[in-house]
Amino acid sequence: MRIGLAGAGRIGARHAVAMCELPEVDALVVADADPRRARDLAARLPPESRVTALDEVEELFSAGLDGLVVAAATDAHAGLVERAVAARIPVFCEKPLASDLDGTFQTMAAAATAGVPVQVGFQRRFDAGNAAAREALASGRLGWLHTVRSCSFDPAPPPAGYVPASGGLFRDCVIHDLDLIRFVTGREVVRVMAAGANRGDDFFRECGDVDTGSALLVLDDGSLGVVSATRYNAAGYDSRLELFGSKDSIVAGLDERTPATALPERGEEPRAAYSGFMERFADAYDAELRAFVDVVAGRRGNPCPPEEALEAFYLAEACELSLRENRVVGTGEVRR
Repeated sequence: MRIGLAGAGRIGARHAVAMCELPEVDALVVADADPRRARDLAARLPPESRVTALDEVEELFSAGLDGLVVAAATDAHAGLVERAVAARIPVFCEKPLASDLDGTFQTMAAAATAGVPVQVGFQRRFDAGNAAAREALASGRLGWLHTVRSCSFDPAPPPAGYVPASGGLFRDCVIHDLDLIRFVTGREVVRVMAAGANRGDDFFRECGDVDTGSALLVLDDGSLGVVSATRYNAAGYDSRLELFGSKDSIVAGLDERTPATALPERGEEPRAAYSGFMERFADAYDAELRAFVDVVAGRRGNPCPPEEALEAFYLAEACELSLRENRVVGTGEVRR
């Protein structure tokens, strides 16, 4: 396969390495809004990987691609996806598909009209622990579910320049927890109550954002969900999913690198905590790209189509509305 990569930043570089290790990918074509960054990335990859750097992102659509990975800036996602599906190139796109709901609908319509698969990057679906949690619940091992909890704790805040265009904590970060809860439980969220706080750097408040947030979710079967996120967890990156049922309870993401101290302390030397989401979900990122190659080859169905991404976007929108208006929000209020 000849795969294109739009975006040579941090996540793009990570995807480039993973794709070079896939046996089906015998050529990788990289482009970035900054041509130097694309050339630098190509130079860092193994020569046998057959990596080519283009001077313009526009050149990707005439490069004879079998598939395209979009890891560019958020505001470029929709345009790149629409160009790709118009050229009948299957796409893997990092979330979000577009910056807002109108753009999301437009991009979804373009993909549907073209009949070209678009896989959206919610990598937590491919984490082995999360997948096992989903199977355990579906098997009946837990009995009936009464509570599900998910957290996303970053060790340090992003650069101040990132925050204004991020969409806010719930759209940028908590959206992963919201998607995961839907994926693992197989249930829909009917209403939310969200709250946020600012006790860190002033730039979050100045942008109308929060650095810490939580939301209570009510699922359509009456079970409850709790999601929590913060930009300040200096102990290390922490992402866990906990399911509590009438018969059993389980947790995914709890291991010797989880940055939490059990009391009473045992005097054991802890291992270094995960530095961030790319390290914590390294295997999941690899797995979602293997899945994309299978989608391109026609070996499997799309594991995360735009419709799934839209549902997560709706829930993030409901949380943001609840945060702003300090009230319970029914998810029907934000649906179109």
